[in-house]
Amino acid sequence: MRNFTGARVFALAAAVCCVPALLAPGPAVAENARTLTITVHSDAMNRDISLEVILPADTSSPRPTLYLLNGAGGGEDNATWEARTDVLSFFADKNVNVVTPMEGAFSYYTDWQKDDPVLGRNKWQTFLTQELPPAIDARFGTTGVNAIAAISMTATSVLNLAIAAPGLYLSVGAYSGCAETSTQPGQDYVRLVVGARGGADPTNMWGPFDGPGWRENDPVVNAEKLRGTDLYVSSGTGLPGPYENLAGPGIDGNVGTLASQVAIGGVIEAAVDGCTHTLADRLNSLGIPATFDFRPTGTHSWGYWQDDLHNSWTMIARSIGA
Repeated sequence: MRNFTGARVFALAAAVCCVPALLAPGPAVAENARTLTITVHSDAMNRDISLEVILPADTSSPRPTLYLLNGAGGGEDNATWEARTDVLSFFADKNVNVVTPMEGAFSYYTDWQKDDPVLGRNKWQTFLTQELPPAIDARFGTTGVNAIAAISMTATSVLNLAIAAPGLYLSVGAYSGCAETSTQPGQDYVRLVVGARGGADPTNMWGPFDGPGWRENDPVVNAEKLRGTDLYVSSGTGLPGPYENLAGPGIDGNVGTLASQVAIGGVIEAAVDGCTHTLADRLNSLGIPATFDFRPTGTHSWGYWQDDLHNSWTMIARSIGA
């Protein structure tokens, strides 16, 4: 599907509305000895940000860093990489630092033009590109080489972060995101995530919908700035696939959960699939190479994102020397 239809926009609105510079050690060591909870202070937001870090299998030498972002909930809910996937075991034998912010719900991990009455001050682009990497590099003795990957809402964010900070991330993994933000379909998606789910005012983020802020933060419009970055982008059609069954990950035999994944997750994934094809067409027109995985089936759900991380890892590891 290349564009939203009115019916799909309505269904998606109903779905999204109703679905529930100094670094210090955090208060806990979670999961295992290689998984740490830390905080990094953001001067831009005047607050400490909580992060989860998976250490490399071998810490005797400097290692690169993968910034792995959670989705719309920003890690503030239970929809996280650690809770929903095999991320801990997957990276158990890999020599890379994996850093995941556990805050930033519905913020698009961007710098907002205005403080929001609900979400407060959001200067996430500044934090992720200027404040966090030096702190991580200093604390963990990294190689200073980075990649970034994300899902859903933040799959848009990682493309914009790579555009905003050329050379900071050698590779980007964007799984099931809508790369359009200045078109009507893209703005409808932002309205639903930031407004319907987050309860915030999307115009506090990038200004009036017809203003320049939305084009300045549209990865399709600014795709030329992705040249030279290794890209892995994926989406499904929204049709039921191998994980839409009672034994699927996170379903645990619950018929209601399965029905929600098929109906709601199917609508959302069909919508972002249209955005992803638009990005593919744009990159192709510019002669910018990228790896696209257009799955013939699959909903907006964690089983597919776990596969995406696994499938994109070879490219990411090669680009950062992991």
